[in-house]
Amino acid sequence: MSRISPSRRLALGVLSTAMLMTILDGSIVTVALPAIQRDLGFAPADLSWTVNAYLIAYGGLLLLAGRLGDLLGRRAVFLAGNVVFTVASLLAGVAGDPATLIGARFLQGVGSAMATAVVLGILVTTFTDPGERAKAFGVFGFTGAVGASLGAVLGGVLTDALGWHYIFLINIPIGVVTVVLAVRALPAERGPGLSGGADALGALLVTAGLMLGIYAVVQIERYGAGVLWFGAASLVSLAAFLVRQATARTPLMPLRVLRSRAVAGANLVQVLALGAMFAFQVVVALFMQHVLRYGALGTGLAMLPAAVSIAVVSLFVYPRLAMRFGARGVLLAGLALLIGAMGWLARVPVDARYATDLLPVMVLIMGGGLVLPALTTLGMSGARSDDAGLVSGLFNTTQQIGMATGVAVLSTLAASRTEGLLADGASGAVALAGGYRLAFTVSFILLVAAFAVGLLVLRRSRADVGHEAELQPERA
Repeated sequence: MSRISPSRRLALGVLSTAMLMTILDGSIVTVALPAIQRDLGFAPADLSWTVNAYLIAYGGLLLLAGRLGDLLGRRAVFLAGNVVFTVASLLAGVAGDPATLIGARFLQGVGSAMATAVVLGILVTTFTDPGERAKAFGVFGFTGAVGASLGAVLGGVLTDALGWHYIFLINIPIGVVTVVLAVRALPAERGPGLSGGADALGALLVTAGLMLGIYAVVQIERYGAGVLWFGAASLVSLAAFLVRQATARTPLMPLRVLRSRAVAGANLVQVLALGAMFAFQVVVALFMQHVLRYGALGTGLAMLPAAVSIAVVSLFVYPRLAMRFGARGVLLAGLALLIGAMGWLARVPVDARYATDLLPVMVLIMGGGLVLPALTTLGMSGARSDDAGLVSGLFNTTQQIGMATGVAVLSTLAASRTEGLLADGASGAVALAGGYRLAFTVSFILLVAAFAVGLLVLRRSRADVGHEAELQPERA
């Protein structure tokens, strides 16, 4: 298998670090929310905007930022995004009132969208050798697993030891180093300029549609059906965007991107699979703490085998399997493991034992280390040199939609089921366990649907890593 050259290794490190900061920032804040509320005097109803402001800006701007990378140069947009994120982190770290912190979090989301939207585009145009690309995507999957696992732990440590301000201030030295190294390590390229796809109306429609949709998702637990109007407005705006792209002389998103079976299929699988996988990330932790009465440290240690297995598989196993069996084959194998994990959880008892009821899940969840890099390979397979940023932005957008929707829907279903069982006279632990089992069952169904899409839609994909050498040069 090809070895990654030192120059490309540095580029991969820079891109992975930027992505890690974004992933950490999405979860690290949640642990510090009580301390933030006490210090800044947040009203309970407004505290969630510390998280939501970031999510709305980030998810809403990914597609637009990716396209701007193609038009203005992906390195330029990556650098600008990291600068905005770093400055916003400083503002958040010194915030003295709720309005300032919420504004800084929104600005952090803008910077994260600019930086991460083009990361995969830079990767596919930098790592053109099939072996190098397989390793690069393995590292990228590892970064996602580590970030998701470390966010809550790091947030707790920093908040307890130094204060909540440092969950933001720690980004400043990392951001500065990332910008300096990116100037040296990332290839400089010039796009055609805004004239090559400056569809202002399309940009307005897609950004408004995505922001409205994400707002509806993150607020559904609080307002229930009251946010459906925002969801409807989101769908109308996104439908108008697609019509606009079909008729615009210089569309923001040429619809040919969606004609690729690999790209369309991988994005659909991602929405289903990541929505389900968040049941593991969030609901399993709640089950261990609220039903089994594990402490925060005990929960973290109990989930450690899952993080380790995902990391090992994505770093060392995925590249070899992908070169031998192709990304589609590895994706299906990973989904099968995840289906087994969620099926096991769907029957977890109230008095679950770790060794027999939870540890097998922590082992089977290694399938995530196969699914994430395989989806990245397939989702970026249709990218050309002139639209890699757009395809990257699209892939990151569906990733955020899948995760946000999964958390909102599964949490709502679990809470509703728990309330019903309590009303029927069940004890607290039994009712909670019943709610969580429903979430696991729905996750199982979502993963089965993802497997079916992968099997049927991706059956003739040219994106398999072992065949990437056959792609035309302009698609490298």
